[in-house]
Amino acid sequence: MRRSELLIKMRRDAEKIFRAALRRVDPYRAVKRHVRLLGSKLVVGQGRRERIELDLRRFDNIYLVGGGKATAPMAKAMEDLLRGRICRGLINVKYGFTEKLLYTETTEAGHPLPDEMGVKGTKKILHLLKESKEKDLVISLISGGGSALLPQPADRIPLEEKQAITRSLLSCGATIGEVNAIRKHISLSKGGQMARLAYPATTLNLILSDVIGDRMDVIASGPFVPDSSTFEEALQIIRKYRLEGVPSRIRGYLTQGAAGKIPETPKEGDPVFEKVHHVIIGSNLLALEGAAKEGERLGYRCLILSSMIEGETREVAKVHTAILKEMITSGRPIPPPACVISGGETTVTLRGEGIGGRNQEFCLAAALDIQDLPLRVVALSAGSDGNDGPTEAAGAIIDPLTCKIGKELGLDAMDYLEDNDSYSFFDRVGELLITGPTNTNVMDVRVMLVCAPPSIS
Repeated sequence: MRRSELLIKMRRDAEKIFRAALRRVDPYRAVKRHVRLLGSKLVVGQGRRERIELDLRRFDNIYLVGGGKATAPMAKAMEDLLRGRICRGLINVKYGFTEKLLYTETTEAGHPLPDEMGVKGTKKILHLLKESKEKDLVISLISGGGSALLPQPADRIPLEEKQAITRSLLSCGATIGEVNAIRKHISLSKGGQMARLAYPATTLNLILSDVIGDRMDVIASGPFVPDSSTFEEALQIIRKYRLEGVPSRIRGYLTQGAAGKIPETPKEGDPVFEKVHHVIIGSNLLALEGAAKEGERLGYRCLILSSMIEGETREVAKVHTAILKEMITSGRPIPPPACVISGGETTVTLRGEGIGGRNQEFCLAAALDIQDLPLRVVALSAGSDGNDGPTEAAGAIIDPLTCKIGKELGLDAMDYLEDNDSYSFFDRVGELLITGPTNTNVMDVRVMLVCAPPSIS
């Protein structure tokens, strides 16, 4: 089954729009947009909004620390800006998400499951923070993925047990906020605890957001941010999702914390945050704006639906395909040629034994729902980090022929969906979107295109 020239062009357009979104949240450029060096002053912020000025002559030492999928290019930007002023830098990044750095030591580590390399790198960072003094400046570079990449289990909790509860949380449908609430309370590096170690040094916390609403306490589990969650809430999350097999050491540690036998993570108003400055330098909405600009350049009327979409992936797919159908039948919310863009981060409750990710599952569910639509519809869903779930694909690109092509190959799309095996389906039909490591991470981007029907002459 062959696609028309129109469908081929639309598929290419969808990928161009997605890649424009990535360019808009390039971490190196994001740092350079927000941070400048004017003489001896480090000026942070855009225009007069949230302007921070730090006179570097006041500090004896400048340290770079951080973790996340986008942290290496963020460090590169700061190195280029400060050059020889940096005394030492330590960052943890996902395997392959690296840059050539002069002053910063990079530890490549595991994501989404933490590993021993992450623990080793985090120990070095915590030691450096503990050694910092009142007249030092700590520049923290935090991005999505930092929760897994900055692991330091509390109370001798074995890494294997932390990996086990992380797997359970990632597969039960818990939100990222819920996942991180537990991570914070079984860790010594999250939930403001790095700020506690760095105090009384001054900290500049630069953040590339990968969470709904840009909640700084959720991004990378907020290592330098006051924690609003509690030990008791962590236990409630375990009960809410009926998590079986929670390691006894973890359950016992959380129970002791809820009983007040272990100190809570630092909260709003704690003196350790008096000298911490937070600046969000990039977000999902910024990526969507970049996508919309490219869509308009390609000749589409563009609408940003929302950057805050969350919920069960299959249900979110139904809402998006309903919008596609409405655009075809009534021209609402915008008439074709139209491009509707959305972002956020959905969840998948695993019931099958296949392989995939939330973006591929979105695309497979959507493909089943649009297979009877006219051949002038294309949809894309992809992770901005270039990895969707435990796969090398960022996501997929679909159209009304997707399921039909699968059928010609002897594949039943519904069977693959029920087995949570979207990757295998799209791998067979050749519709995976593979970008490689993008060195950024601002959640997901979805692009839906509808072209007008051909004119009759």
